[in-house]
Amino acid sequence: MVKRKIVVALGGNAILSSDPSAAAQKAALVETAKHLVKLVKNGDELIITHGNGPQVGNLLLQNLAADSEKNPAFPLDTLVAMTEGSIGFWLQNALENELCKAGIDKEVVSVITQVVVDQDDPAFENLSKPIGPFYSEEEAKAEAEKTGATFKEDSGRGWRKVVASPKPIGIKEIGSIRSLLEAGGLVIAAGGGGVPVIQEEDGQLRGVEAVIDKDFASQVLAELVDADLFIVLTGVDSVFVNYNQPDQKKLERVTVAELETYMQEGHFAPGSMLPKVQAAVAFVTHKPESKAVITSLENLGALIENDSGTIIVKG
Repeated sequence: MVKRKIVVALGGNAILSSDPSAAAQKAALVETAKHLVKLVKNGDELIITHGNGPQVGNLLLQNLAADSEKNPAFPLDTLVAMTEGSIGFWLQNALENELCKAGIDKEVVSVITQVVVDQDDPAFENLSKPIGPFYSEEEAKAEAEKTGATFKEDSGRGWRKVVASPKPIGIKEIGSIRSLLEAGGLVIAAGGGGVPVIQEEDGQLRGVEAVIDKDFASQVLAELVDADLFIVLTGVDSVFVNYNQPDQKKLERVTVAELETYMQEGHFAPGSMLPKVQAAVAFVTHKPESKAVITSLENLGALIENDSGTIIVKG
């Protein structure tokens, strides 16, 4: 059996059900861990990433609701770190328990990960990522005057604060992540896309008000650890073109060139399947000897057995 180094990017449905309570999210991750441990049983090395969109949004609401001079709300980079830590703990605990049941002696480690972004990234001029509560137009204007934040109308549902979503260019803790892998650990890293930081000319790091797309951060992590396989998990077993149309087509084994054509034709929804496809394409483009897979958590067993899912290769 050839041991593979695999980065698995968990989709939001692996953590959050309709119940946002901590107990429900922990229960969801217990089920998630059962599927992930199948890869460990297969002899693979794992690095796991995860989203945090709903969780950081809920934490932001809690901070805003309690905001006062004596109990001030925390900035966004800190909230990202807090949710990276809490979800990392839940997942770490669930994986350790599942490994114990399987009789596998392996340490699971969560790394609060600082992901470096470029301070000249155009995303800082074109704020696009909505976060936090909905406001009326009047409330949004008042909040903007009070805080200096930017608000945009969101799909007819109201006005929301928007922040930058810059592309990740590096991972500060990559050396430690590699060392943990070499020591035989199962590593959880870059949760929620990681904490966005800018590296100043003198080497100092500064957290910024931004949100990094989890799939792009996972792709950079996969490249930096020299992964053999990059798995992006979502709510469906495979990617489709002409989705929900009479002529819909399941993509099973597809090349980078074919996916680029499909993206140009507008087959994948922005903010949904598109970033997953873009991240998979970028990984395979930069590491043509490797491959990427987009599939569901529940399909991991079939992926191990017969390469089920959408398999992306260079050509």
